Amino acid sequence: MSTAELTLTERPGKDAACCAPLVREGIRPAAAADLARTFKALGDPARVQLLSLVAAHEGAEACVCDLTEPVGLAQPTVSHHLKILVDAGLLTREKRGRWAYYAVVPGALDRLGALLTESTVP
Repeated sequence: MSTAELTLTERPGKDAACCAPLVREGIRPAAAADLARTFKALGDPARVQLLSLVAAHEGAEACVCDLTEPVGLAQPTVSHHLKILVDAGLLTREKRGRWAYYAVVPGALDRLGALLTESTVP
């Protein structure tokens, strides 16, 4: 009998590769949806670069006017990307006069890692 003809219960060494016990609870559906939204926001290289640029500014805060040139995109496009990062909970936005200032949400990036590694996920 060939390997392709064997059933799962007949395959040699099957117990060694499967049925390992869980060592922590998996992520709950609501938390998974939030996390997926955040990762989706980070799925664009321009947004990753923008988040990095904001974090690199003094006080982890930057004006949108300081972010257009480094990424080589027009201000409306940069504002769109920044809005997605705000909606994902990675940045905050504060309007000052005619400019918007963006700041990294304290602990936001740490929480991303914690959601994947915590034993109990909210």
